[in-house]
Amino acid sequence: MPPADKADPKLLKPNAKPAGKPWLMIAIIAIVAAGAAGGGAWYFTHQADAEAKGEHADKAKEAAKKGAVPAPAQYFALEPPFVVNLIGSVGGARYLQVEVQLMTRDPEDMKAIELHAPALRAKLLMLFAQQDAEQLITRAGKEQLQAQALAEVRKVLTAETGKPAAEQLLFTSFVMQ
Repeated sequence: MPPADKADPKLLKPNAKPAGKPWLMIAIIAIVAAGAAGGGAWYFTHQADAEAKGEHADKAKEAAKKGAVPAPAQYFALEPPFVVNLIGSVGGARYLQVEVQLMTRDPEDMKAIELHAPALRAKLLMLFAQQDAEQLITRAGKEQLQAQALAEVRKVLTAETGKPAAEQLLFTSFVMQ
């Protein structure tokens, strides 16, 4: 006979029942799995509801900005071209002829630009007439003048409408003699 410490437990307890029923364990596992699935479904639907309610509006706005296509650009030409005398001592009288277009994406801003075109022309005419011919020869000089012109346009439009309205100012022709 084997020692008592190594004896088969079934032999020691002849009336002992097996350690549980397999269908009970399967049922418990199924209940836990169903609860986990239900909890996951609730979580994901709650997230979708929260986004729909605007609780995650900041994240949604940032994502929209990254993938959003801007409204189409609209251009307004300030006609006729500007023609001014330039300041400069080299070679006598110098002239500048420049064609200007303003760009915006808002139709309401386009209406404001059209309405205030005479005031915009007057400010730009004064700005262009103050330029030194030697500075406008370089690209940097032209870009500086373009930035100054856009600032003047925005200043006029902000004073008249409360917002700058023009997104860009473009020189579509630039001739110096």
